Amino acid sequence: MRMVPVDEVCYFQATDKYTSVVTRDAELLIRTPLKELLGQLPAERFRQIHRGTIVNLAEVAAATRDESGRLSVRLRNRKESRVFADLFRAQ
Repeated sequence: MRMVPVDEVCYFQATDKYTSVVTRDAELLIRTPLKELLGQLPAERFRQIHRGTIVNLAEVAAATRDESGRLSVRLRNRKESRVFADLFRAQ
């Protein structure tokens, strides 16, 4: 078991029966569903940008739209980008 301070989380990603907790250097698994997790996170810091992803807004470096209207989020401390059609949906 490892405790991760919420400030270190880049994003949460739903994967099958688990939720991935992605930090700058690691990817860990928890059993808490995103819906339940979202209610426990500070709303001013975390946003659900897709039905399966909650992102730490402090980790967002850029958001861009391609020709087809899909939005991509580039994170400050992770190499991968996340592509979403419903970025920052109305809450």
